[in-house]
Amino acid sequence: MTVTLTEKAALKLRTVLYGNSPKNNIAGIRVGVKDGGCNGYEYALNLVKEANNEDVCLEQDNVPIYVDPKSMSLLDGLVIDFVDSLTQSGFTFTNPNATQTCGCGKSFSTANCGGQATPCS
Repeated sequence: MTVTLTEKAALKLRTVLYGNSPKNNIAGIRVGVKDGGCNGYEYALNLVKEANNEDVCLEQDNVPIYVDPKSMSLLDGLVIDFVDSLTQSGFTFTNPNATQTCGCGKSFSTANCGGQATPCS
């Protein structure tokens, strides 16, 4: 199971996790997938105070990453990047398991599994 952070994503996450408030009680990020988005699945990226007992725990560049076990097969090989440009700012996802992605890059579908799609709003 691999989830990779680019250098920019790791820097942004470290800034959020350890930045101005060393006592923020945030332990790391949880990465997962939920039903939704216009392609069936939507990425979930959340700051969390602790890992769940079932989470797969990874760490890269001093960023603790917790992966929801139900999402592991859909996220294996995922690369998380951070983009900051005139037209877009935020985390982006490159997923080798995705067979289709939304124009915004926040939802995807796979050949083997299908989530419940919902219209983009």
